[in-house]
Amino acid sequence: MSPMRRIVRNLSIILTPLVLLATVMLVFGPAAVGASSHREAPLIASDPTVDGTDLYAFVSPDAPTTVTMISNWIPFEEPGGGPNFYHFDDNATYYIKIDSDGNAVEDVTYAWTFHTVIKNSKTFLYNTFPVTSTNSPNLNYTQYYTVTEKIGAAAPTVLFANKQMVPDNIGPRSTPSYATLAAKYINSAGAIKEFTGQRDDPFFVDVNSSSTWVACGRSTACTSSRSQHRPG
Repeated sequence: MSPMRRIVRNLSIILTPLVLLATVMLVFGPAAVGASSHREAPLIASDPTVDGTDLYAFVSPDAPTTVTMISNWIPFEEPGGGPNFYHFDDNATYYIKIDSDGNAVEDVTYAWTFHTVIKNSKTFLYNTFPVTSTNSPNLNYTQYYTVTEKIGAAAPTVLFANKQMVPDNIGPRSTPSYATLAAKYINSAGAIKEFTGQRDDPFFVDVNSSSTWVACGRSTACTSSRSQHRPG
């Protein structure tokens, strides 16, 4: 097994419209940057579906031989923000780039691409009745994605192809058991596990503390009392 393959063999990857996962070190290249994240720059504020907020890398206590990376996208999602809820951009590619030797050149790259399928073009509704299964006919707006892995100069290989993304958590009437539903969308390929979908934002700030309620990031519980520091 090559050294690079050993580095990435035990890897957990997650991408949600908040979350992506991969490993080791995010590369900050020397090239000029045209916009920053968190909506504080004009360019990214006008293109919110590619707004990357945070990336986390850690060794999970329950899996000490693995490395997990979580990449968050599209902040400030609110479950009442329909009927057009939050999704990745079909025209964008979402990356996690990993530098394993500190030379500011990516050694491993994971890429996510998406495409949207509307089951019934005669309605604008995201869903028509509660969604409780992965193949629910009640889910009208569906997104599918493919994840590729590129190691060094080798050609990319497909890890997960045409996977359906978990629907958004938009309340108990439409997604009555979101945690149970989301658990069905975890993908595995060898030592790699991957999840792409909506999750609690691990970083939360009450940016609107003058009001009683504040919308948080891409979360399963996107409102929080101002007296709290994390969504409940």
